[in-house]
Amino acid sequence: MNTDPISDLLTRIRNASSAKQVTTTAPYSKVKEAVLEVLKKNKFIKGYKKVKDGNFDALEIELNTELNTINLKRVSKPGQRIYIKKAEIKPVLNGYGISVLSTPKGVMSGSEAYKAGLGGEFICKVW
Repeated sequence: MNTDPISDLLTRIRNASSAKQVTTTAPYSKVKEAVLEVLKKNKFIKGYKKVKDGNFDALEIELNTELNTINLKRVSKPGQRIYIKKAEIKPVLNGYGISVLSTPKGVMSGSEAYKAGLGGEFICKVW
């Protein structure tokens, strides 16, 4: 049983990136798919697709091989949720990275949330 599925997803991507792999897989969930969509929009991954893995659905993630490594840091955890307001959204690594937030309008990057005037749960930082 996995207590933090988003952290597991980020670790799988980080490990695959460090090992210079082209693809990796993770168990499917709607939140993971939304996080991957944000990563895809910002070109940290090339793409993903939902596949059948036995009786369960899985996400097959294609990493962006042009990047040396992808650094991902989980901020909000199951034991300590971190919520931020619009005014607290700061650029990650002076704009070279992104923050991923879960807002009332869905999962989006920090810059998108700032433009929409939304705050929410600070899921992770990516650079």
